[in-house]
Amino acid sequence: MQAKLETRPSVRRCAATGALGLALLGAGLPAADAAATAATATPRDAGPGLSRFYDQKIKWSACKGMEMPKDLQCGKVTVPVDYAHPKGGTLDVALARYRATGDSRGSVLLNFGGPGGSGVNELAVGGKEFMHLTNGYDVVTFDPRGVGRSSPVSCGPATLKIMEATDGDEGTGDAEDVLKRLRDAAAECAKYSGPVLPHIGTVDAARDMDVMRRALGDDRLNYLGFSYGTRLGAVYAAQFPDKVGRMVLDGVDTLTEPLTEQGLAGARGQQTALENFLDWCVEDVACPFGQDARSAREQVVRLVASLDSDPVPSAFGEPFTGQDMVGAIGQALYSRELWPSLERALAQLLEDGDTRGLEGFSSGGVTFPVRAPEPAPGRAPEPAPGRAPDQAPGRAPVPEDAGGAGLTDEEDVPMDNLPAALMAINCADDPDRPTAAQVTASLGPLRARYEEASPVFGRYRLTQVLMCYGRPKGTDYVRDDVKDLDTAKMLLVGTRGDPATPYRWTTETADRLGPSAVVLDNHGEGHTGYASSECVHRKVDDFLLYGSLPPDGSSCGSESAGDGSD
Repeated sequence: MQAKLETRPSVRRCAATGALGLALLGAGLPAADAAATAATATPRDAGPGLSRFYDQKIKWSACKGMEMPKDLQCGKVTVPVDYAHPKGGTLDVALARYRATGDSRGSVLLNFGGPGGSGVNELAVGGKEFMHLTNGYDVVTFDPRGVGRSSPVSCGPATLKIMEATDGDEGTGDAEDVLKRLRDAAAECAKYSGPVLPHIGTVDAARDMDVMRRALGDDRLNYLGFSYGTRLGAVYAAQFPDKVGRMVLDGVDTLTEPLTEQGLAGARGQQTALENFLDWCVEDVACPFGQDARSAREQVVRLVASLDSDPVPSAFGEPFTGQDMVGAIGQALYSRELWPSLERALAQLLEDGDTRGLEGFSSGGVTFPVRAPEPAPGRAPEPAPGRAPDQAPGRAPVPEDAGGAGLTDEEDVPMDNLPAALMAINCADDPDRPTAAQVTASLGPLRARYEEASPVFGRYRLTQVLMCYGRPKGTDYVRDDVKDLDTAKMLLVGTRGDPATPYRWTTETADRLGPSAVVLDNHGEGHTGYASSECVHRKVDDFLLYGSLPPDGSSCGSESAGDGSD
């Protein structure tokens, strides 16, 4: 799912507070063709020349950093930069884990979405959401290749240039100038990113997860992925069907829709979420838009236009535009629990010209809503699908001959790593590359469709159609080959009111994956269900810990309806 990210200094670092839920459509960069790489990166086993990576174990130690929990452990695995040439360069992938309480029956690997967010930072900040899983598992996450401390990519000054080229009226008016600026920016991205860039897509990241699985000592991969993480999990299942353990995909991404259609789905979803928020807001006397829902919607549209034509100073002295406001509102709409904070932030803007409340929602680009889960009934977890009998939980260090570029120090992670990685990964996964003539000819009709989908978010979302222009064609593996899987049963969670990943994507992806996919229908609001629904949380934990899979098509009711699960 695509979104646009802020790049001003206050919000552009990959913050620990957000990595779940969005995928920025971005720039695959001028290097080796990702499709060619993917063609050699889809085996059903480890493949030749990879034994030194599959034989490694992990050396765990306390995570360094003032904000790191004392019981969070960090480590790394070494993987080849190019799986087609495993004797070439290598890179190190950063890991973090919370140990199981008592005896561990294996690991469950988490991906919080993005792509581009640091899993290590996310687990450090939001780890309490997953503590119940430590009843049977080591809870593990990672910074995917190109992200965070794992050989982070960067576009340097070009990140801001890319955003500026596609921002505002000029981004959809002078198409030739925009496309030229995007081509120029791509060359800068290649200069700043290094050898990982041509191999940063989901196909390679999924292969890294199989190396992690073995290094963690697990015969099968137990996995919980959110939003983009569902794409990553589905690709893994297609590559390694016999290695799938207990897999949960929450906030299910599309595997087939082109990026233009994904953008339209996002615009519609966010418009619906905004209208739901305003319906709630006008019931409160403190709502800054008054007590009439239709008038409130009209006021939001006028406010966006007013700020675009006459921005106000941000907390950092830079102009705060209507599109800045749209981006901040979009982040806040990912969780109903944030609605009171959004109401206050909008009131601050309207009454005092104070942008700080809204700017807070843009930190890190994405918000992962967390809440403490209710304790599940007291029973011991059943053993998860097979820990490899010849490997205990990883204790030994990575072998010296595995090499590795080494982890990047936290303070050296580029400021633009989050948007740069989001751009590179999504275009690496996308095979569509319209020509300049096609882009120019389609822009007018497409603009009308986006504005019809959402008078508030349409313009904001439309810029994404330009972002992959001029970049190498991405892999067609995700669209063409991730289907008809012969794996263990997988649980797919779809939320009816999800503004980022519409519910129909859950059922469409389930149909595509085949009989292995079991759907849980969450009648709730917000992006993903695990953090917002006690019912979803319980059913996911029951499956991961005990192997208790809900019937296909069963549901969780809205929280206000008393959890109403079927």
